Amino acid sequence: MLRGAVLAAVLAAGFLSPAFAATETFHAVMNGKSEVPATTSAGTGSATLSLDTATKELTYTVTFDKLTGPATAAHFHGPAAKGENAGVVVPIGGANPTSPVHGTATLTEAQIKDLVGGKWYVNVHTAANKGGEIRGQVEHGAAPRQHASKAATHK
Repeated sequence: MLRGAVLAAVLAAGFLSPAFAATETFHAVMNGKSEVPATTSAGTGSATLSLDTATKELTYTVTFDKLTGPATAAHFHGPAAKGENAGVVVPIGGANPTSPVHGTATLTEAQIKDLVGGKWYVNVHTAANKGGEIRGQVEHGAAPRQHASKAATHK
């Protein structure tokens, strides 16, 4: 009987351990035609995100290149489906960010739900495109190989 109680306690502790926390990955590929309204920018960019579901910490890297001028701001926005606009959820890199931008943010449950549900996008603003010059919808999972290689050529 004691052996059964000890086994139950060990199993319960194992199920509650942080080892069962998940890390989820996300990505976005940015360009001018994805902006709303679209821009004619030759700029490109990418974002990679990792969410620790136990701590609710989002870690991200955003890269961009070939903009019409220096970036004046960059943000994650939501909730919004592709083709819709929304407010800022997480600022990226402060004023005048330079590529690459690395950062972290602690998310709320509602923000996590929107992120996982595909309702976030990332964009980079410039003086010539105050509403955003390049944009990409944040998608669940790692970037497909073809996107990753395209993004690498634009750095």
